[in-house]
Amino acid sequence: MSRSYYRVRLGEKAMYAAECFSGNFIGVHWGFKEDLTGQFGDSWKDFNARFRPVYLERHLGKTAVAAGLACGMLWTFGGGMSIGDIVMSPDTNGDFMFGEITSDYYCVSDGILPQRRRVSWFPGRAKRSEVSDSLKRSTNGPGTIASVDEYADEIERLIGREAVPAIIATSEIIEDASTFALEKHLEDFLVANWAQTDLGRAYDIYTEEGELIGQQYPSDTGPIDILAISKDRQTLLVVELKRGRASDVVVGQIQRYMGYVLAELATEEQIVRGAIIALEDDLKLRRALSVTTNIDFYRYQVSFKLLPG
Repeated sequence: MSRSYYRVRLGEKAMYAAECFSGNFIGVHWGFKEDLTGQFGDSWKDFNARFRPVYLERHLGKTAVAAGLACGMLWTFGGGMSIGDIVMSPDTNGDFMFGEITSDYYCVSDGILPQRRRVSWFPGRAKRSEVSDSLKRSTNGPGTIASVDEYADEIERLIGREAVPAIIATSEIIEDASTFALEKHLEDFLVANWAQTDLGRAYDIYTEEGELIGQQYPSDTGPIDILAISKDRQTLLVVELKRGRASDVVVGQIQRYMGYVLAELATEEQIVRGAIIALEDDLKLRRALSVTTNIDFYRYQVSFKLLPG
């Protein structure tokens, strides 16, 4: 048996966590109170195309980027999650409850968080101090729902069960495991220090009403590592972080993301560019980029110093 793992926030600042824990459910809202049973289907893209206009009509002033994020997470909640998947949800103290999804999607139109899934919560809570720094960082990311599949083993240990393989989709092969381990926090580091980078001088990571939503932004071909927008709001930037050796495969990957942004998120006045960030490139990548005009390549360095005590 395979299962997926998700972090699910239960209201702003976990304001509905106690009700969800006592009522054995998880729930979301995003302005949709009606029953969406039978509306999710198998296609994330079709669901977004249908319900993004509804979201924008109900949330005047919101952007297509915000609408895409909300509808994408709503589809994940109603159509992507499966019975048997594991969820982790923070409480108001920042500790975590873990549970197993036990029902398909259902709706309680007059309840808090009306879009729901039933959950069997495991006994006890994991103190924040018991959770690894890397898992804590992943749960601090934007959005109500986030995949935490890569932490399946740790989550299974925290709930005291034998680990079961997670469903992990990847389009790249890690060629150097030690390099991957060293670089796995690259994204969080880059986001935290964005303003000090060359890209940060021209672009801001996409935010909506002060909330950072441009990290791990969902698309119909996978999550975009970073979605940014130029200071003049005229250019959307797709950033792909390569944790192994960057080769020409990443060009096709970032072009798919850029195509999604151009077709689904950009206004008629906006253009889309791409940026690949990696430790090093190779000849194949250089050849591929030599015939593109809207994708830039950046190298980063990993270093540390030992200081006398």
